[in-house]
Amino acid sequence: MGSMAVILLLVLQSLRIQGQEIKSARLLDLVIRDYTFKSYTKNFRTGKLHKINLPSNLSGIHVDTVRLRCGSLRRYGATIKEFQLRAGTYVHPCAKRVMIIRQNLGSNWSSLYYANYELSGYELISPVLGLLAYNIGAAATELGIQTGMRPITIDFGGAARGNGGGIIPLCARFDEDGKVSLWRQPRANVCVATRQGHFGVVVESPLMPLRRRASKWRMAVGGAIGAALGVFLLSLLAMAVLLKAKKKARMEEMERRAYEEEALQVSMVGHVRAVTASATRTLPTIHHHHSRPPPSNS
Repeated sequence: MGSMAVILLLVLQSLRIQGQEIKSARLLDLVIRDYTFKSYTKNFRTGKLHKINLPSNLSGIHVDTVRLRCGSLRRYGATIKEFQLRAGTYVHPCAKRVMIIRQNLGSNWSSLYYANYELSGYELISPVLGLLAYNIGAAATELGIQTGMRPITIDFGGAARGNGGGIIPLCARFDEDGKVSLWRQPRANVCVATRQGHFGVVVESPLMPLRRRASKWRMAVGGAIGAALGVFLLSLLAMAVLLKAKKKARMEEMERRAYEEEALQVSMVGHVRAVTASATRTLPTIHHHHSRPPPSNS
């Protein structure tokens, strides 16, 4: 009775979602999850890969699922199409069994990631492959897949189309927070990962090298202009400091001379200190009066 209620709930969720246009990568994951659990029955053999049939509005997407025991996955690992999970891989939290869903979004639905992630300057040359784990229960909550000492290997094989010009392909991981992580491939058409998610192979777009060269040229020109401007400003500063020092020395010299010219001259007369003015002072003029002879009586 409980399983019928879960199936009915998933059917109602799927019908509600189908009425919406799928523009979100996260919403697409939920739709695929719902169809997978609708197809799930107790006849699913543990450890066997099962193909999931999707409706026509999701044509081009290929989905497979497998039910695994958490302990067996950790002891032996598993191979799920392009994904190879090595021994030591574990799912948390996991009580007993886990449902792992493998997605191949094909060329059409992989373009959805250009609308949800910042990929300007790069070109996707492979379909987006997804690996997600869910709890087998009423909630069907998403679980975390993590590796031990050996990472998950993703073999894109012939799914990644060739690229011209000798551009080095890069592995891309599309995180749930909207960010894209890029790293070098360990070997051709192979990527490695330490946890679940969505992955692809990208290369730089043909215009990217041109943009980089233009950016380097602008940086070089800007650096030269900046260096020249810096030298010019330093020269002005040095000249200002030198002129200020010369002006200060000239003012000090003028003050010294003025003080020496106007200072009083001090001399010793006997034991008395006599203070005389500077030689530049005007000396008093002595007028000599000559008396006339008395007038003659003759």
